[in-house]
Amino acid sequence: MKYDLIVARYGEVGLKSTKVRSRFEKKLVKNIKAAIDCDVDRNQGRIYIFPKDFDKAVADLNRVFGIVSYSPAISTYSNFEDIDKTLGGYVEELIKEGIITENTKFAIKCRRVGTHDFTSQEMAAYCGGVVRKRILAPVDLTNPDLTIFVEVRDDDTFIYHEKIPGPGGLPLGTQGKVVCLISSGIDSPVAAYLMMKRGCEVIALYCDNDPFTSAKAMELNDQIINQLQKYAAGVPIKKRVVKYGEYLQKAKEEAPEKMTCVLCKSGMYKLAEKLANEMGAQAIVDGSSVGQVASQTLNNILATRYGVDMPVLSPLIGLDKIEITKIAEEIGTFEISKIDDGGCSAVPRYPETKADLQRVKDACEAMNQDEAINEAFKTIEY
Repeated sequence: MKYDLIVARYGEVGLKSTKVRSRFEKKLVKNIKAAIDCDVDRNQGRIYIFPKDFDKAVADLNRVFGIVSYSPAISTYSNFEDIDKTLGGYVEELIKEGIITENTKFAIKCRRVGTHDFTSQEMAAYCGGVVRKRILAPVDLTNPDLTIFVEVRDDDTFIYHEKIPGPGGLPLGTQGKVVCLISSGIDSPVAAYLMMKRGCEVIALYCDNDPFTSAKAMELNDQIINQLQKYAAGVPIKKRVVKYGEYLQKAKEEAPEKMTCVLCKSGMYKLAEKLANEMGAQAIVDGSSVGQVASQTLNNILATRYGVDMPVLSPLIGLDKIEITKIAEEIGTFEISKIDDGGCSAVPRYPETKADLQRVKDACEAMNQDEAINEAFKTIEY
């Protein structure tokens, strides 16, 4: 099939006020153009994409947030003669490709916008006749095997039979910035992806725990960020790295050892908050899921976020590992995250799981956490 264009649709963007909707549409168009080489028109809730490389565009649009679905289509003029000729040729191609046979139950679904001398039902009935002139396939409006869509919009008509699901969400870059704590594990990349899906620009902060972690961990983190960048067309992820090993060493030596993981996470939040303030971000994001590891019990979640004045968002908080892993597989980060990076040797044998807030405060004072955070923050680099 030789298509003319791709018809893309958005969802909740259409529920916004006129002013906000227009702004979101413009941002979505900008992101589409960043993702694929194309020309774009928008009109009455539809986005019309004219790509230079059609097959690549069809694949890449699945990574543009804000698009709910899209359809490769052919276009013609909104009159019976042109629709007959164009739809007839379209059906003949479907026959050649084996998509419709004499046993294929089909339906025509017509949508019409504008003023015409026919109704949607009349056009649908007419198009059904056009199909039946090419092949005597049975009509089934209730449970068809194939639906051919005829979208009549003013003087132009678009014909297609596929609706390819897009990633949905909001256009990337419409909801402000967040600092995401992203490691080489499975969870945090998924958390970052979900915030991108909600339109947030991501600043990725990686805490380099050397000598307690290997260089492999940072290498895998680089690969994960590169994979997430495929979903960041128009608003690329900014990555920052902080040398965190000295902070961890100080926590192990000057505070109770079982508190190491609590102090580690607490320090990460405070570093992320300082970075957010510096870069104009409005929230911190992590990959916490209640009860999954020692630092993610409810007691420890409360304790590790003490002293942080910025919202900490945890989009995975109610998901289990199977659900998180499924998303990671879908977005292409799982195969990277499952590679063994050696783990973290700073983890104590018996980590604290029910941190008392007062004991956490005492531990922070014992290691002079504020000073240690300030020193670590000086090491942040691109």
